[in-house]
Amino acid sequence: MRQEFGCAVWKVSIDAGCSCPNIDGTIGTGGCIFCNTDGFAPSRRFNKPEVPISEQINFGICQLQRRYNKAKKFIAYFQPATNTYTTPEHLDYFCRTALKHSEIVGLAIGTRPDTLPDEILDMLALLSQTAWIQLEIGLQSIHQRSLDFLNRGHNYSVFCDAFRRCRQRNLRLGVHLILGIPGEDRNDILATAHEIARLRPNCVKLHHLYVVRETPLEKIWRTGKIHLRTLEEYAGLVVDFLEILPPDIVIERISGEADDSFLLAPDWTRIKHAARNAVNLEFQQRQSFQGSRYNLPNSPT
Repeated sequence: MRQEFGCAVWKVSIDAGCSCPNIDGTIGTGGCIFCNTDGFAPSRRFNKPEVPISEQINFGICQLQRRYNKAKKFIAYFQPATNTYTTPEHLDYFCRTALKHSEIVGLAIGTRPDTLPDEILDMLALLSQTAWIQLEIGLQSIHQRSLDFLNRGHNYSVFCDAFRRCRQRNLRLGVHLILGIPGEDRNDILATAHEIARLRPNCVKLHHLYVVRETPLEKIWRTGKIHLRTLEEYAGLVVDFLEILPPDIVIERISGEADDSFLLAPDWTRIKHAARNAVNLEFQQRQSFQGSRYNLPNSPT
């Protein structure tokens, strides 16, 4: 961000009021088994969709500046739900409204790979000619059994098609992934890493699987039938993953977080910087770094 904008830049989470096709019945009604947007997104906890976007931005900036008094520039992060699950006209309005704010220097738009029709991508491509825009696509895993377990409602080929069409329009792309999905071993995670290395998105966000209240995952977790990774196990998986990625892919996140009032497990999720410190220690012990095992020179077509 300093290279791009000349200073540190913070993300302000805002709620555009979009729904999700995996909740409203278009694809499904249960949603992803881990999903409780009130537990994940600050804007969904503090703001309401009926509050104008400009007011949500002002509120978010005030919150950040109380914590970080040097925060001056911000990216408007359309975070809760599926933010391309709307009409091009509505999305264009949301984006342009946010960009009018004097302290907003760009947009990040969270979405799913199955809600990126060409007309939405064309609109974003046009807007990206004059604004910094990043699409953040939730993938979670390349493995179908994992996507089925998470109740994602799409397969990996849908993601690949969306990724290809985004790349054709030179859109900046981020990919969200979960490490530690039950049923995935280290080889499965390495396979996902090799595929992400081949695709070379602009950035990656890694999350661990954690349990929040009022989700289908809570019910499964309470049966005791799934194993959540310990901090040490998770740090090892993160380093395995990052060693394979090209060194120029920006890693925006290496673990997830949730509001304490929603979080159930694992407990180490509550400790700020626990994952970062554990991952740094693992890198030091291995005398390794991101990209140390990257050896895939071919770019995706």
